[in-house]
Formats: sequence, structure tokens, C-alpha cells
Amino acid sequence: MDNTLERPLDKPNPALVVWIAVIAALGGLLFGYDTGVIGVALLGLGKVFALDDTVKQLVTGAIIFGAIFGCLGTGPFSDRLGRRKMVIFVALLFAVGSIASAMSPNVTMLILSRFILGLSAGSSTQIIPVYIAEVAPPKHRGKMVVLFQFMVVFGITVAYASGFVLGDHWRWMFGLGVIPALILLAGMVFLPESPRWLVMRKRDNEALKILTRVRGSQALAQQEIEEIHTVANQPEGSWRDLAQPWIRPAVVVGAAIAMFSQITGNNALIYYAPTILTHAGFSNQAAILGTGLSTLLVVVMTVVGSILVDKIGRRRYLLWTIPGSIVALVVMGYLFLGNGPQNQFSQIMVVVCLAAYLMLNCGGFGVCIWLINAEVYPLFVRGKGASLGAFSHWIFDLLVTLTTLSLVTWLGASYTFWLYAVISVGALVFIIYLVPETKGKSLEQIEQDLKNKKFYAFQNK
Repeated sequence: MDNTLERPLDKPNPALVVWIAVIAALGGLLFGYDTGVIGVALLGLGKVFALDDTVKQLVTGAIIFGAIFGCLGTGPFSDRLGRRKMVIFVALLFAVGSIASAMSPNVTMLILSRFILGLSAGSSTQIIPVYIAEVAPPKHRGKMVVLFQFMVVFGITVAYASGFVLGDHWRWMFGLGVIPALILLAGMVFLPESPRWLVMRKRDNEALKILTRVRGSQALAQQEIEEIHTVANQPEGSWRDLAQPWIRPAVVVGAAIAMFSQITGNNALIYYAPTILTHAGFSNQAAILGTGLSTLLVVVMTVVGSILVDKIGRRRYLLWTIPGSIVALVVMGYLFLGNGPQNQFSQIMVVVCLAAYLMLNCGGFGVCIWLINAEVYPLFVRGKGASLGAFSHWIFDLLVTLTTLSLVTWLGASYTFWLYAVISVGALVFIIYLVPETKGKSLEQIEQDLKNKKFYAFQNK
């Protein structure tokens, strides 16, 4: 039962949208924690299980492999059963995966448990940004959806903090993930369904009640219902509909932004930064602390980004942040030339460059990826489109995760960082010419831009 709708309609509560975003975004915290904790847990796991580079990459990559299936499976179910029910299912999966990971008696069970966590992580990246975007008002949609990414990087920071405090107690690290999972599960029981999904299902009265609550005005809610109807006259779309020529630009932008967010190296450095820093001469504790402090700066940058994307726009924000991340990669590559950092100053500079790179890359792509992916697709295929964008994120995350340590061994750290820098330049060119500005537009206006061939950045110049 939806208890948020029991209060009389003459007492609107616009702040409800903030509560909705906060509770739903707990899925981001779980995503961040469970993907980030492996970076510190690997140091303790190596003392219990025999782990070479290949096994380390399998343990790390299991969550990503699961996420690929999770994000693809959630789209059709969220279109059919509703956004809210799928978020509840995601919370249940997170809880099961956390407990199973903590209790794993061997590497095989740990990999399987991390795969279950991956199913939930992948599902969360598809459904939660869509759920928040469909409830939030256009003026504040950016910061509301970016709250999901804030929770992701906050979860990563919590993971490194727990690793620093718990040391080699990796079972406790994995088990702690059950706490936010249960909070998410309990919170979603009391939250409403997406009004846009309800309109698509011809349940206008329910949608009107929810929008009246979150908009604070029945007149504004009715106006939004009418706008939704301009694009809600099609039945639920199929995967094949994503190939329609007028929808294809949304697929290109959503999938490419997700791809570039990974192949420019940010998750690779989050996962393996402690390992790389120990190779640079840092102790285990110093490597964890250095990476943890870097992720804390990402949290700060995410807060800044959540404000800026609604003020200066998504596209311009990316154009401000990505060039700096390229410079950080180039300098970090130089510092690892030869035998790597050989003195205290160069070691400090490695941490500074790592922090700058994570701030600007994670704080750039990380802020925009789920926001853009939740905005650009038409309503009748939004669930499947967001699944495709999330799939792009996870498949390239898996590729990078399974190759990073091998690349460092084969090319050396310097050339690996420089490779990520070259790819980042390609991402910058893509953003300049193709990524549209969605700031301030309703989801229905963005859909009209697609239909009118005014979607790509170069089409609006």
C-alpha cells in the first residue's frame, strides 16, 4: 500500500520528491560500496586464498559480469511490472549477495556471490535513475538523478574507509552491505510508483495524485499529465524499436557516454588503485588511505557537479572536466616511467594526479552518465533504452577490469595511463559534436527533439 498518498490533496508536499530520490538512490550507495570494496578486500583475500592476477581479475569482474545480465533483464520487467517493484527486487538481491559474499568458504563461492551482487548492481543502474527522472521536476531533475551517482561515489568512499578500519577482515567488509540494502527495501515499501509509467498503463488518476504531491499543485500536475499524453500514445516498445532511425541518436549518445565513462579508465583505477600504489612503493595501509582520500574528493566533486549540471548544463560540465583528467593521466604516466616513483615527492605527485584524475573523470562522466541515460530515450522504450545504456557501461567496465592488470604488466603503467588519455581525447571530440544539452527540458521536449531531428549537438548550431 502506498502510504505517501493517504494525506489529503489540499496539503501538497513538494519535498516528497527529495525523499523519493534519497531512498531510491541508496541503490547507488550499494552499487558503489560493493564495486569499491573489492579494491581493499583483495589485499586481505590474498592472505586466505591463492590469488594470481587472473583470479583477482575474475573475483573483481564477477560483479560486472552479473551486472551485464542484471541491467538487460531489468528493462523489460520495469516496463511491464513498474519501476517501484523492480527497485524493491534490487534491494532484495543486494541483501542476498552481501550475506553470501561474507559467508563464502572458497573462491568459487565468492565469485558466484559477487555475480549475484552484480545482478543487483546492474539492475540498479538501469531502474533507479529512470525512476527518479520520471518523478523529478525538469528544473531539478539533474541534481535529483545525480544523487544516485553521489551515493555511488559515497559508497566507494565508505568501502575504502571500512577497509582502512577493518584491515584484513574482508568478510565484515562484504557483510556490511546488507545494512543499506535493508534500508532501501524498507523505504521503497512506502514510496509511490512512477507517474509516467502509470500514464503509460492508462492509470491517470493514480498518476495525478502522485504528481500533485511532488509538484505541490494539482494544476501543474494536470498540465504535466497532458504533456505526458503527447508521447504516451504508443504501446510498450520492443528491443527492435530502439533501431528506429529517429530513436537511434538517443541510443548512440546513451551507449557511447556509458562506454567512454569506462574505457577512459576510471573504474579500473578505483578497483586497482591500491594494487598499483603498492607497486609504487606504498604500504598496504598507505595505498588504501591514498585511494580513499581520492574517492572522498570525488564525493565533493559529485556534489559540485550535481549543482552545476542544472546551472551550466550536462554537456558544458563534461567539457569543463574531461580535459583536466587527460592532463592528470599524462603526468601520472610520466611519473611511472622507468622504475616508477623513486622518491617521496614523486610518490606524493602520483597520489595528487590520481586524486585529480578521479575527481575530474568520475566527477565528470560519473555525474552525467546515469542522468543522460535516463533522459534521452522516448517514454515507450525508456526502460529498454536505459537497459542498453547500462549494458554498455557494464560490458566495457568488464572489459577494462579484466585487462587492466594485464595491460600494466604488458605495456607498463606509463603507457596504460597514456592509452587512457588518448581515449579520453576521443571522448572529448564525441561530446563536442554529438552530446545534446538536456538542461531545463522536460522528458517530453527531449523526445520531440528526437522526432524533429534536433537532438545531436551539431544539429542545434
